[in-house]
Amino acid sequence: MAMAETRSERTRAAEPATAVTIKSGIPRACEAVAALAALLVFSPLICAAALAVALSSRGPVLFRQRRMGLGGREFTLYKLRTMRVDIRAAGPQVTARDDERITRLGKFLRRTKLDELPELWNVLIGDMSLIGPRPEVPRYVDLNNPQWRLVLEARPGLTDPVTLRLRNEEMLLARVEGDREKFYLETLQPFKLKGYLEYLRERSWQTDVKVLWQTCLAVMLPGRADQLTISELEASPAAAENARRRCR
Repeated sequence: MAMAETRSERTRAAEPATAVTIKSGIPRACEAVAALAALLVFSPLICAAALAVALSSRGPVLFRQRRMGLGGREFTLYKLRTMRVDIRAAGPQVTARDDERITRLGKFLRRTKLDELPELWNVLIGDMSLIGPRPEVPRYVDLNNPQWRLVLEARPGLTDPVTLRLRNEEMLLARVEGDREKFYLETLQPFKLKGYLEYLRERSWQTDVKVLWQTCLAVMLPGRADQLTISELEASPAAAENARRRCR
């Protein structure tokens, strides 16, 4: 009987995730055209930032990293390099604002999000969308988790409502005392997954356009962006449920 009850509890816990229907947003063709136009418009800025990276520290201009994409297929994500190459491989794959691996220029690029402009190439070639869940490193993706399997039914994106609220993610991680990677996996990531699924269940091309506009405003006027606190994250039902399952 106890075993049957345990299975029933697990089934009920999985129901909210498996009941989600992933909806599409901006059509892929429109995204490709928009990404190409944005690359052309921002190419002088990208080149200037790339030159600054090359002159400020030793190493390649572009940072390449494997991320988990649509259907669980890995792809190579492109960004402007913000870390020193001599110690870039050391440490966790989550980055706090006080991370010693980040260069002085890298801090500026991360704060202004200029380091992410090369991701428009990922959108152009179909690895990513303009709007969608942020692509995670394979190490932090649990394919046995039904929430992750649903999230991976959508193409990852440059931005989404969760990313907008977590623009201060690196600052939050810097305030964590102790194991920051554990905090990310047990508190931040469950919050993200819940938010991703809530958006994907209701999204449309209109909501995608709205999120894109809100992202532009947040980049231009960062002081007006609504940002989360650690207490809000730790109090979220998603984080509490994840911590409870880990303690079983």
